Amino acid sequence: MLSVLIETLNDEEGLARTLASLVGGAVEGVVRDVIVCDQGSTDQTHRVAEHAGCHYVTGGVAVGIGQAKGDWLLLLEPGARLAEGWIDEVVAHTAKQTMPARFSRARADRAPFLARVFSGNRALAEGLVISKRQASALAKSARSAEALARGLATRRLNAEIWVAPPK
Repeated sequence: MLSVLIETLNDEEGLARTLASLVGGAVEGVVRDVIVCDQGSTDQTHRVAEHAGCHYVTGGVAVGIGQAKGDWLLLLEPGARLAEGWIDEVVAHTAKQTMPARFSRARADRAPFLARVFSGNRALAEGLVISKRQASALAKSARSAEALARGLATRRLNAEIWVAPPK
């Protein structure tokens, strides 16, 4: 079972797009809970989360990790959308692997090589699948989901993600 954590700040539209891509995982019984970790939004982020049936917490990702019910966590940026086929790939990964994993960028979403090299790289742009135990240990020193994901050695999943637009 998988807990999804989305750290957000004033991104109600992006949150709604991300939550819509998770519906299949909830229907299949793979997504156990979705936790929206809000950093002090002043828009309607809390209403979007509540209407979608998410757990809404204020504070950092460490608070969300503490409330997660799944043994594996999926960390996403608001606005990111998982492409069809992600469920089987994540289930297979969590059944046999212990290391974290990231999704592959959707082919139509890939920037040219030089644009990728010279752009600011966001650690959560491609999502992160990580065990709750490892995330809990990393969250002790990380102030955000982005900091938690930065610098981790990961496996590349054979499932695609449409990356959230930069802010």
